[in-house]
Amino acid sequence: MNLFADMRGVVLDALNGMADAGELPVGLNLHNVTVEPPRDPAHGDMATNAAMVLAKPAGAKPRDIAERLAARLSDDPRITSAEVAGPGFLNLRLDPSAWHGVIRAALAEPEGYGRSEIGQGTRVNVEFVSANPTGPMHVGHTRGAVFGDALSSLLAFAGFDVTREYYINDGGAQVDVLARSAYERYREANGLEPAIAEGLYPGDYLIPVGEALKAKYGDSLVDQPEEEWLDEVRDFATDAMLEMIREDLDLLNVRMDVYSSEKALYGSGRIEAAIERLRSAGLIYEGTLEPPKGKLPDDWEAREQTLFRSTAYGDDQDRAVQKSDGAWTYFAPDIAYHWDKIDRGFDQLIDIFGADHGGYVKRMNAAVGALSNGRVPLDVKLIQLVKLFKNGEPFKMSKRAGTFVTLRDVVEQAGRDVTRFHMLTRKNDAPLDFDFDKVLEQSKDNPVWYVQYASARVHSVLKRAAEMGIDVSDAALSKADLSHLAHPAELALAGKVAEYPRLVEAAAAAHEPHRVAFYLYDLAGDLHSLWNRGNDDTSLRFVQEHDPQATSAKIALVRAVGVVISSGLAILGVTPAKEMR
Repeated sequence: MNLFADMRGVVLDALNGMADAGELPVGLNLHNVTVEPPRDPAHGDMATNAAMVLAKPAGAKPRDIAERLAARLSDDPRITSAEVAGPGFLNLRLDPSAWHGVIRAALAEPEGYGRSEIGQGTRVNVEFVSANPTGPMHVGHTRGAVFGDALSSLLAFAGFDVTREYYINDGGAQVDVLARSAYERYREANGLEPAIAEGLYPGDYLIPVGEALKAKYGDSLVDQPEEEWLDEVRDFATDAMLEMIREDLDLLNVRMDVYSSEKALYGSGRIEAAIERLRSAGLIYEGTLEPPKGKLPDDWEAREQTLFRSTAYGDDQDRAVQKSDGAWTYFAPDIAYHWDKIDRGFDQLIDIFGADHGGYVKRMNAAVGALSNGRVPLDVKLIQLVKLFKNGEPFKMSKRAGTFVTLRDVVEQAGRDVTRFHMLTRKNDAPLDFDFDKVLEQSKDNPVWYVQYASARVHSVLKRAAEMGIDVSDAALSKADLSHLAHPAELALAGKVAEYPRLVEAAAAAHEPHRVAFYLYDLAGDLHSLWNRGNDDTSLRFVQEHDPQATSAKIALVRAVGVVISSGLAILGVTPAKEMR
């Protein structure tokens, strides 16, 4: 049940009735007509912009449309009043039975409340993390992993067919550096002094890899020339790093559906085929790029290269896909990889990149637009940096990683649920401070604690009511006499529950899972507020010792809040608390 969508349907029916009666022109576009919560709750329960958006195309004054619309809406039994405000906004007040219906809907189908079909089975590929397989994941990867996983869950909840995908960047020079670094640890395992030269990976995480290489090869690779061992050690170390990455992701309860390899593209003909597809569309040519803006590098030399005419699809400049020596640029396999995703039949692509990849956005959008003839949209989400603090100081790197704070460091310090929730307390493109002391403190200023405390309170109230002999099953509570819920504060809390389906659709459409975290914080605040009001007004207490019927009604409301908290936390990948410790 989506009460806001239902009431929008009522508004649209009334507008169509006005058109049939000659009060509005026939055939008006009603797409932009909305029904949503008013900015100021004092103005009503819902507000519609219908008169404002239709006035110009209808050639009428907004207030005239609003007044005629108000008269028609007043006939609906769920609407107690329709009041014209300002230049033509229409504020609606609903009968308590409308909010009671929301509670019953949440209890009738707890697992389904808030689910949407707006996705209509659209196939969406969400590619995220995609860290180089050269070491453990760091805190930046942590935020990207949480965001990507939560976005995937949100889209699935909204009716999309979602595939989570990891693109293994195993085709570049960094995996050769990994092999050389692992080889030094292999030499160390054989009793030799490792030569961790500048440019190699210094972290202790490669020590077990070196030991595993010794277990497999003994000392047979010691003192052998690089060309004898490089390929073998590179594959061995890359596999070990991928296993470490999978273990790191498992700490966050993130599981990919597909792992795609960049290395597999080379020699397969797929890069050549993707470039040829662009060439056949007249988008590949031989040319020379303009020199970079600002101070020229000392080694700058204008060279003819194979270029993609990405400016034809909105990029700032054309991009090289093949160097003058015939080698592919980094961009070429990325083009082939995205063509592969299009070829697999995805209707939408979402890439989640670190903030340092901002310059890649326009060129990837251009490539996908060209490869799909504009059919498949690509949304690139950039993940801003995370700053870690503990005891008021920046949190230091781990010796294991050598140069950065790892995902494992963060999860071991804060816990999975706290880590996941807090990573979603800011929009993805806003910087995030992660203070280990603050994310664990028990206060309203800590969003994850505040929401989990609300969840624990729901369970506590249900337990207490059950001890009174009240049937707290969803089936029983859905049949409670909800006329006992008449106080404005109780109806306001039910109204917040009613916003959840609308919130899910809006967050999914915008690809913004942080909206769910924000909403849960507000919902928790409303529950805590009603709880505290019961300290002064005993009629608002959830458990009425001598009135089982009133208790059942109030417990139904509390349980509906619990349904939504559990559902929203599931989208975020967080386990709802049953008690606080």
